[in-house]
Amino acid sequence: MATNFKFIIIGRGMMGAAAARHLAKQTDGVAVIGPDEPENRQTHQGVFGSHYDEGRITRTIDPNDDWALLANRSIARYAEIERDSGIRFYSPVGCLVVGPKRGGTDGYIANVEAAADRLGVDIELLGDAGLKAQFPFFAFAGGSEGVYERTGAGHISPRRLVKAQSLLAEKAGATVIKDVVTSVREEGGVAVVTTAEGRTYRAEKAMIATGGFSIAQNLLATPVEMKVFGRTITFFEVSEADAMALATMPSLITKDPEDEDSIYLLPPIRYPDGKFYVKIGGDPDDMAMGSDAELRSWFRTDGRQPVREHLERIMGDIVPDLKPLSISTSSCVTSFAPSGYPMIGYTSSPHIAVMTGCNGTSAKSSDEIGRLGAELLFEGRIKDDGYHTDFSAHFRS
Repeated sequence: MATNFKFIIIGRGMMGAAAARHLAKQTDGVAVIGPDEPENRQTHQGVFGSHYDEGRITRTIDPNDDWALLANRSIARYAEIERDSGIRFYSPVGCLVVGPKRGGTDGYIANVEAAADRLGVDIELLGDAGLKAQFPFFAFAGGSEGVYERTGAGHISPRRLVKAQSLLAEKAGATVIKDVVTSVREEGGVAVVTTAEGRTYRAEKAMIATGGFSIAQNLLATPVEMKVFGRTITFFEVSEADAMALATMPSLITKDPEDEDSIYLLPPIRYPDGKFYVKIGGDPDDMAMGSDAELRSWFRTDGRQPVREHLERIMGDIVPDLKPLSISTSSCVTSFAPSGYPMIGYTSSPHIAVMTGCNGTSAKSSDEIGRLGAELLFEGRIKDDGYHTDFSAHFRS
């Protein structure tokens, strides 16, 4: 059976666009299929991407060695991607991680410190007085301690990162197809990809990189085994003057002893509407998504009101002097693989693979995850021996 391409990447998000770039640098015959961002998410009936945003935290420190390597390798290539694409997506404003002081029952900060030591990352350890002096706009509970990563950390624009990766993939010869894939099957020793617009493409190999939508019932012959949760994020609009006054605010991660009040927070970022927003996330509970239809319906909403109220309370505690001009919410999803790592592996067919399962922490690491996905397709396996995990894929029985 004749093929249109050697390799097709299905999904034009952070990992899919990265895989397309890395593949196109090595070979011809690469295509990446995925729709553009919808103009109106409330009325959009198609699929969505969680990268439709301007802020994701990036940091090199992770208590898990494999996640740390994924992050460090990706961050090391940010400058190259920005330079070659001409698109700036990385803001190295630093990252502050705060939790209960070391020496108690909660070992979170001690684990972060140990990870920084293993990785050779320069950090500052700050107690109550140091946190107050260096970050006067924050207010933390007494008995807190912070790990401040001043360099090599901050935040990225996932929207602009995807744009940069897609541009570089095209420059390297990849074909970008703006469509939605509805199924991938092996027929006659090739991967056959069918789209919502009724088109069929054939390739020697195809890879699913569709985030939470990887659980769609008919996408694969056997769906991936993955938990997907709906998340609510809250935006606090601030004036340009206030944004400038908070110019030294780093990205923030806080660890609550009971986890219910653990959050992440990004400093004021200018969004496409020209306004500045401080963004906070951290649902106190999980809302499971079980189908493609549920995901589409969820993305058309503004999230959950109880989560908004929860995050408003925490924002009031942590940034008590913030004077928001408006408060709004939006929805996204996080996907969790059984292994706790991204799934980068083949299905029962040697012609069809998956690369999915962000585990709520893959945005910063997406370029390296995409590189490993490209290696899997091009070499037939992940040859890189720098990782302890095998990134195995799991499928429903």
